[in-house]
Amino acid sequence: MLSAKLFNATTIFYMASTLVFFGYLAGRNKHVGTAASALAWIGFVVQTIAIGLRWKESYDIGLGHAPMSNLYESVVFFAWSIVLIFGIIDVKYKYRIIGAFVMPFALMGMAWAQLYLPTDINPLMPALQSNWLLYHVITCFLGYAAFAVACGVSIMYLIKAKSEEKGNEAAGGLMSQFPPTRVLDDLNYKAIMVGFPLLTLGIITGAAWANYAWGTYWSWDPKETWSLIVWFVYAAFLHARFTKGWVGKRAAWLSIIGFAATIFCYLGVNLLLSGLHSYGSMN
Repeated sequence: MLSAKLFNATTIFYMASTLVFFGYLAGRNKHVGTAASALAWIGFVVQTIAIGLRWKESYDIGLGHAPMSNLYESVVFFAWSIVLIFGIIDVKYKYRIIGAFVMPFALMGMAWAQLYLPTDINPLMPALQSNWLLYHVITCFLGYAAFAVACGVSIMYLIKAKSEEKGNEAAGGLMSQFPPTRVLDDLNYKAIMVGFPLLTLGIITGAAWANYAWGTYWSWDPKETWSLIVWFVYAAFLHARFTKGWVGKRAAWLSIIGFAATIFCYLGVNLLLSGLHSYGSMN
């Protein structure tokens, strides 16, 4: 199928973008940074077309559903969402160095999907035959993507802060490319402020979908439980920031912990635990 070839091309573009971002990190040449961003955008456009084609291909074979119904399709959409959120930050703030810490997430997702996950388009199981699927997946994964960007920015913050503590802020050095720590801290906060309401909407639409599919809004399924844990982690982040003034390292570490919980909620639960969301596995 043509969509499969375009997804392979997307993976190549994201790999090239990641490598060029690493080159930008090492060489501090703004033209290299521009090239890295351009490669990411080209990959994003190709991937967008591929997702649309896969959607059309499902109709062509008589199934007709959005390409978000299994682990392969969700990983692909997750990678797409990460590049979208990064692209918005890239355009708005022009801190292209962030790409060296965010694009690897998209690359790893696409590489894993293309190399190891089944790519077949299959009929939807009864529980998935609802428009709630689209609403739930889009809101959740855009939220996850914002958390991925926040995690990448937080890693940058910790590296930059450690360098400043050691007095390694030489003019023209590697750390001079990083945004100031106050900017990184603010970007971490803003990314989570985008992701948190999206995750909240994802949980709400998921509850509505569960009621439609299984007749109950909440059943303490492992996925539901871990979604609530992730929600509480980021709620704690925002509460601590608003009421306790948590910024800097504590905020960065909490952001990284939150993304680790997000990944376990997304992949760990699907692959390691059984429950109503077992259709999101590698089989």
